[in-house]
Amino acid sequence: MAELSSRQADILNIARASGRVTVEDLARRFEVSAQTIRKDLNDLCDRRSMTRVHGGAIIASGVENLAYEARRFVAADEKKAIGAAAAALIPNGCSLFINIGTTTEEVASALTAHEDLLVITNNLNVAMLLYRHPRIEVIVAGGTVRRADGAVIGSTANNLITQFKVDYAIIGASAIDEEGALLDFDYREVQAAQAIIANARSVMLVADSTKLSRNAPVRIADLSQIQTFVTDLPLPSGLQAICNSRGIDVIAAMPDRPADVA
Repeated sequence: MAELSSRQADILNIARASGRVTVEDLARRFEVSAQTIRKDLNDLCDRRSMTRVHGGAIIASGVENLAYEARRFVAADEKKAIGAAAAALIPNGCSLFINIGTTTEEVASALTAHEDLLVITNNLNVAMLLYRHPRIEVIVAGGTVRRADGAVIGSTANNLITQFKVDYAIIGASAIDEEGALLDFDYREVQAAQAIIANARSVMLVADSTKLSRNAPVRIADLSQIQTFVTDLPLPSGLQAICNSRGIDVIAAMPDRPADVA
């Protein structure tokens, strides 16, 4: 395979820094046509260096995750729509877990108008979003704080989670494979997610469609362990069939978004 062009190398560096690149922005930056950028992105995807998403591409993921702040820019509109749709399913006067993730944070942002909630979280970002609201009580799991993203992880956090039995759990995943396995990168984070799943009456997965084209090495759970899946677009037929067979409610928060033609 031919070596990367200097422009393709620059595109990779930009994507590593920002999480996502778009055809429009790259064409403007490099003063070339959109067609030229699409070819560059396709070449990078053929090398498995990147993965195409709507309007552009993201760094392909294997055993390493994108930096947390960079992940905020990946599918940002989709995550916001997912957060709003998920929050609409949560009634006032209930208890819930919310774990670490940029999408679960969007759910928290959309819950601020709710009343009489008890939120237990191992995500300092979620706690900061919610603790000021007088009708929402927040309990933060104790333990080691991961500097990269504000996750509280370890046995102390897991032990606190097991003290509760809540109405809902809001969880994310870094990847979802075609067999319905929910995957992540850090086994310590996965242990917290598994404790959350085990101690909730109803589990809601929030994950955008880019997670269906990614890979990660650590199993969180299986789709059979969740009751509701909120995503941005209708699922591929194979995953939808799995959800149908297991009675999982699937909600597409952006069902009318056009297919990617970039």
